[in-house]
Amino acid sequence: MKQTQYVAREPDAHGFIDYPQQEHAVWNTLITRQLKVIEGRACQEYLDGIEQLKLPHDRIPQLGEINKVLGATTGWQVARVPALIPFQTFFELLASKRFPVATFIRTPEELDYLQEPDIFHEIFGHCPLLTNPWFAEFTHTYGKLGLAATKEERVYLARLYWMTIEFGLMDTPQGRKIYGGGILSSPKETVYSLSNEPEHQAFDPIEAMRTPYRIDILQPLYFVLPNLKRLFDLAHEDIMGMVHQGMQLGLHAPKFPPKVAA
Repeated sequence: MKQTQYVAREPDAHGFIDYPQQEHAVWNTLITRQLKVIEGRACQEYLDGIEQLKLPHDRIPQLGEINKVLGATTGWQVARVPALIPFQTFFELLASKRFPVATFIRTPEELDYLQEPDIFHEIFGHCPLLTNPWFAEFTHTYGKLGLAATKEERVYLARLYWMTIEFGLMDTPQGRKIYGGGILSSPKETVYSLSNEPEHQAFDPIEAMRTPYRIDILQPLYFVLPNLKRLFDLAHEDIMGMVHQGMQLGLHAPKFPPKVAA
């Protein structure tokens, strides 16, 4: 596993995490800015989730506040984790309807982008859609499949997750919208993903699993769902059969240059 400069904050005996004021200020900057950027770009299901979560603007929310809403809507919870966790832990959490949230927030120097998923990315990017039963069902199924998968199968499953939960788009009667948390927590990618610059492809799970990606660049390709229910339907299809098909067919050539070692 990679190293990170970030350290997750520990709760006190009552489960309360005390963040310094400058970290609350970072949260305020991020949420205030991003709520403006996603206007007219985020899908309605995500916006419904934002409304239900009623995230504070002036401070970082406590995990218990998020858990009340998720528990009441889909039975999910968030679980406090360190900055980076192994695949095994990630799948174990999702399989038990717990979404990992690292309890640290980015520094002002990394306001626009950081590679590690911080509390803003996890709570603002992903938790709103975990109030949606279709999205929640797919995420739960994904966790259970990942738990039983081999190391090789997990790599294909990881690409499916990346192209849907992290960087997915969908078509709606109001036009193309964003549902992927990796996009919704990034001001630059929110605007870029819906522009004419990247490639957009109709969602095909096997194609998504065969598509390489890099985590440190704007995505050159996005897969577009016909609607969010497609994820719920996919949860009831033979995803592992698709993984094996993808493995037989092999990877597509990457649509990006190789990363240059620093």
